[in-house]
Amino acid sequence: MKEIIDLIDRKVRPVLNLYHGDISRIQVTPEGIVKIGLTGPFSRCPSSQQTLAEFIEAVIKTECPQIKDVFLDCEVSQDLISEALGILRKGRQQSYA
Repeated sequence: MKEIIDLIDRKVRPVLNLYHGDISRIQVTPEGIVKIGLTGPFSRCPSSQQTLAEFIEAVIKTECPQIKDVFLDCEVSQDLISEALGILRKGRQQSYA
């Protein structure tokens, strides 16, 4: 697990940080599956998630051939929930005016 975290810190996080994104969690299973949660704009955009999944998977599998697969954990982030609530509240306030 430490090898994966170090690799992500060196090669993946800097790219995500350029776009105000980051990784919220990393899980490595004994079977060689890596699950990654994203934050920032990447947590809300399905097309960027696909691109990132391919990029992250390529980086990890190139340096850690024991890893069989990489998945993005696409839970709904708290950021997205807060953003949606803000939009809904603003819409209600405007409809009352």
